[in-house]
Amino acid sequence: MPGPLLVLGAASSVQFGAALAVKLFAHLGPAGASALRVGLGAVVLMAVWRPGVRGVPRADLRLATLLGLTLGGMNLAFYEALDRIPLGVAVTIEFAGPLGVAIALSRRRLDLLWAALAAGGIVLLANPGGAAINITGLVLTLFAAGCWAAYILLAERAGRRFRGGDGLALAMVVASLIPLGPGIAEAGLDLLRPEFLAVGAAVALLSSVIPYSLEMEALRRIPRNVFGVLMSLEPGLAAVAGFLVLGQGLALREIVAIALVIAASVGATRARPPIDG
Repeated sequence: MPGPLLVLGAASSVQFGAALAVKLFAHLGPAGASALRVGLGAVVLMAVWRPGVRGVPRADLRLATLLGLTLGGMNLAFYEALDRIPLGVAVTIEFAGPLGVAIALSRRRLDLLWAALAAGGIVLLANPGGAAINITGLVLTLFAAGCWAAYILLAERAGRRFRGGDGLALAMVVASLIPLGPGIAEAGLDLLRPEFLAVGAAVALLSSVIPYSLEMEALRRIPRNVFGVLMSLEPGLAAVAGFLVLGQGLALREIVAIALVIAASVGATRARPPIDG
C-alpha cells in the first residue's frame, strides 16, 4: 500500500477512535473512557513488544517514565475536553502542539506567517465577543496541545534509546496510571463490564495500536516532510468523524478556522527539505 494511504489510514483511525470513545462518556465518563483506552493499549503494546527493564540504564527508564506521564496527561485532558467541545474543534486547537514544535525548531522567517495563521484560526474558534467556546474545554485542549508537543520531543529521544517499540510500551504502562484513579472514581466497576471492555478495546486499537503501526510503516516509505503534510489533515478528518459518528455539525466560522490551521500546518511542513524516514 502506498505510504500516503497508510498515513491517511492512521489519521482516520485516530479520529474515528476518538469519536467512538465519546460514545462511552455517557456510561463511563471521559476519565473512565481514557482509563480503558490507555490501559488496554498498554496491554496490547506490552504483549507485542515484551520489553524488559533489566539492564536498561536509569536515564532511559526516566525518559520512558516522563514520556508515559506526558501520554497519560495528554489523553486524559483531551478526553475531558471532548466532553465539552466538538471533536473537530478540539483536534484543531490541540494541533497547535506539533505545529508549535515545527515552528520553534525552524530558522525560517516564513514560519512566523504560518504561526500567525494558526493563531488566527485558534482565536476564531474561541470566538471572542460571541458565543464563546467552553473555557474549561479550551484550557484542557491547550494543555493536551502542550503535552503533544512534549511527546514529540520525548518520543524522538526514546526512539533512539530503545529497541523497536520497547520505549513506547513501557511509557504506556506509566501512562495508564494517570487516568486510572479518576476513571475508577467516575465509572467504578462499570469499567469491567464486558460490553464496555469490548468498546474500550476497539478504541485502543483504533487510537493507538493501528495508527502507530501504520505510521511506522509509512515513515519507511515516504519522506518525513510529506508525512507531516498528510498529518496536517487531521483536524479536517476529526471534523468529518465528529459529524458522521457524533452528529456534530460545524458553523462556517469553525470550518474557516479549521482550514486556516490546516493551511498553516501544510505550509510549515511542506517547504522543509525531504528527510527519508
